[in-house]
Amino acid sequence: PAIPNAMPHIEPSRHADAIVVAPATADFMAKLAHGLANDALSNLCLARNHAAVPLLIAPAMNVEMWQAPATQRNLVTLKSDGVAVLGPASGLQACGEVGAGRLLDVVHIVSEVVAHFQPKRLAGKRVLITAGPTFEPIDPVRGITNVSSGKMGYAIAQAAWEAGAQVTLVSGPTALTAPYGVTTVPVQTAQQMLAAVHTLAPKCEAFLSVAAVADWRVAAPAEQKIKKTADSALPVLEFTENPDILATVAAAYPALYCVGFAAETENIEAFAQVKRLKKGVPMIVANDAKAAMGSDDNALSVFTDGSVERLPLQVKIAAARALVGLLAKHLQT
Repeated sequence: PAIPNAMPHIEPSRHADAIVVAPATADFMAKLAHGLANDALSNLCLARNHAAVPLLIAPAMNVEMWQAPATQRNLVTLKSDGVAVLGPASGLQACGEVGAGRLLDVVHIVSEVVAHFQPKRLAGKRVLITAGPTFEPIDPVRGITNVSSGKMGYAIAQAAWEAGAQVTLVSGPTALTAPYGVTTVPVQTAQQMLAAVHTLAPKCEAFLSVAAVADWRVAAPAEQKIKKTADSALPVLEFTENPDILATVAAAYPALYCVGFAAETENIEAFAQVKRLKKGVPMIVANDAKAAMGSDDNALSVFTDGSVERLPLQVKIAAARALVGLLAKHLQT
């Protein structure tokens, strides 16, 4: 069919939300930087509506080409022109050399494109998040844990990164892939989680305690596997209370904006309000543990001093983005 404006070489850009070039070679970066339009792609990019259609490129080239002064000059020019540069990654290249210049993984390019369209409400902020369960050993092969999948905490970490924050995620054992763009610190026990948070908290503006931390641990875990005995006597386990990570951190760092999570199975709102006051934090996020743990969806109630925001049931990344929006508002005030 005929193109209404008889300009098939620019028409596709008139209906695009963005143009993504992956891979973007050194040659193509040079064309963009100097406004050349001698092929279909460079023509399309130059003729787009610059105010309405963002341009994102994912460079891919040999390490020496990437580090060449000309390429670096072009990179500066492109960024100053508003072009978003995704990557490149570093590592082993097709030529056998090692260094910067690798094309980002496709899934990471997708993450970058999605993030590009998210409001940068947390730009410049440093956010610390805990996620997942903790695992408290009984012996080398057994332990106390819970059914938390870590999905909500990981989603919040992703959403905070999308919003422009520098994010560190302290995670208990999960089956999840670490969120792209986020620094992940793996831990196992509640004590290890608290130690990691203590190290990181002084450098952050916000702390979200999303992890489902075990309330108790075995006081003296066995060094070897506990074996069944001939008389089938049950082992006797002595428990001790784990540290309260949220309350401890909130008390230790009063300038840190602390957000707690209340995963309850009954009286959700009443218990959440009590927990917020007991922990001494400005915000508590409550959900129904039976419905939320392990699920891909979540409905959240966000309690602050004298107010509540109810976020409807939705996929966890959508809930996380809404929560990050609320967090950003409170950090501003």
